[in-house]
Amino acid sequence: MSFIAPRVKLLIIGDEILSGRRQDKHFVKFVEFLARRGMQLSGAEFISDDRDTIAAVLKRTFASGAIVFSCGGIGATPDDRTRQAAAQALGLKLVLHPEAARLIAQRCADNARHGQGSADMSLPENQQRLQMGMFPEGAEIVPNSFNKIPGFFIRNHTFMPGFPEMAWPMMEWTLDTRYANLQHKTTRVEHSFLAFGLPESRITPALEELERRWPGVKAFSLPSVGAPGRSYIDLGVKGEPAAAAQALTYLRDEVVRVGGMLTPPQK
Repeated sequence: MSFIAPRVKLLIIGDEILSGRRQDKHFVKFVEFLARRGMQLSGAEFISDDRDTIAAVLKRTFASGAIVFSCGGIGATPDDRTRQAAAQALGLKLVLHPEAARLIAQRCADNARHGQGSADMSLPENQQRLQMGMFPEGAEIVPNSFNKIPGFFIRNHTFMPGFPEMAWPMMEWTLDTRYANLQHKTTRVEHSFLAFGLPESRITPALEELERRWPGVKAFSLPSVGAPGRSYIDLGVKGEPAAAAQALTYLRDEVVRVGGMLTPPQK
């Protein structure tokens, strides 16, 4: 029986991304982290800070069985609602995680030693910082090598801050600690070539036939809009090496058969 990899999804949470005030940096980096480990991203969503919206998305992803990495919204200010939304989606209480409380207190003590704030955890500002350790009941912590204040993990969902300096090490730690058994389980390749002098509609039947003949292979077609007579289609296949190689040969032959060219037309 062939190995079927679980789907991996990425959630980016924050109004500042949707408004354009900040640009997302997580998507490309996470794809890179997965590729290094022979894994693939199956989808990504960008979500507002609205608690009910986050909860609705999480309710769906918790039910899906996917592996989910979520960036953003786990701080302690009013616009940080991901922790609350996760608890809402699961029907669980938010509770102060004892290890998170210890790490947050340790961070406060570190700051105090550098003349920033106080180590007294009874102070209102430090009590507010402890809110960052309030996770859905039963959650486990995700260590934060940048400033010790952890994220959390529950039911195949990893929740991290929006800051790349914190989130990226947490992504890699989670992939290598929780999902090492999923790495390099399947070998997939991608091949592509340029086809000239060919409308996309003419090669589409071949793409459909390709996926019927080789069910594990995906075909793709990326047309360009160039100068008259110079446009081309970036055609290709993705899948298991042997099947992808066969499908690629078929596709190249089909381009020629239906009147396309594999080299640019002469000026």
